[in-house]
Amino acid sequence: MQIYRVTLRVLLVWALILTGTLYGQTPDKVSSATVPVRMTVTLNVLGDKRMPEVSRDDVFVKQGRDRLRVTDWIPATGDHAGLDLFILIDDACDNLGSQLDDLRAFINAQSSTTSVGVGYMRNATVQITQNFTREHDQTAKALRLPIASAGAYGSPYLSLIDLMKRWPEHQNRREVIMVTDGIDRARREGSRGLGPVSPDVDSASSVAQRTGTIIHTIYAPGVGRLHRNFWEANNGQSGIAKLSDETGGESFFVGLQSPVSLKPYLEQVQKILENQYLLGFLAKPGKKAGSQYVKLSTEIAGVELVSADSVWVPAAK
Repeated sequence: MQIYRVTLRVLLVWALILTGTLYGQTPDKVSSATVPVRMTVTLNVLGDKRMPEVSRDDVFVKQGRDRLRVTDWIPATGDHAGLDLFILIDDACDNLGSQLDDLRAFINAQSSTTSVGVGYMRNATVQITQNFTREHDQTAKALRLPIASAGAYGSPYLSLIDLMKRWPEHQNRREVIMVTDGIDRARREGSRGLGPVSPDVDSASSVAQRTGTIIHTIYAPGVGRLHRNFWEANNGQSGIAKLSDETGGESFFVGLQSPVSLKPYLEQVQKILENQYLLGFLAKPGKKAGSQYVKLSTEIAGVELVSADSVWVPAAK
């Protein structure tokens, strides 16, 4: 009888070990297989309701089916308010002159913790007229009229990639206000009709999510007959809307018309910048570094957590 009891206990111990091996790990093993990552999150309140208090415990992050541990939820204010904001204008834009004063006023209204740069998209590159600086009046003076030409190889998405590759490395938030019609003139050959957006959209979105860059887009028609073509204009608008959505930004447009004023759009962008948090959490790495999809949520009614679709996760050590 005693031998039977000892054998039963041994079998129970082995059953517990096998169960843990097959169905999960101990909390210590899970925590040792994670790496810290960070992303910028915007709080959005539905309607005109007052922004409620959202604490770290109110934020949930899931990676697949796994809920991840949130380590930081820091308002982007005070010592954490650093922001790099780049105004990126398509040189193919037409009739944008009356809106430049809106951009100048927006730039001059930025906080002293915000560095602003200005550049123009042309030939799949960016002509920077003002590098990042906190001298906002200097940046406002660097604005000029677009030359109404996309160049020989005009792709707003390849120009955006060129900008992000040249971005200085530091811990500031990274955001772009991109003014364009979204038409990828460099890849237009051989394509007609309403079809998939340009593959360069996915490339730009991938780089933006890898570098934590939020892209806000404003639709403004370009020069020439393309912007009068419903199919081309619609595809372009779909491209910039997709880019903004995947990177955690907003896309602004009034149909396929040229905006009368940029002021309402820029006021909305300002509201976004003033309601951002730095989210830190422990992600599960793969064998190689790469972007991994995450889903953010909160149980606070009427509040949305807006962020990029994915976050860059270093490889497991």
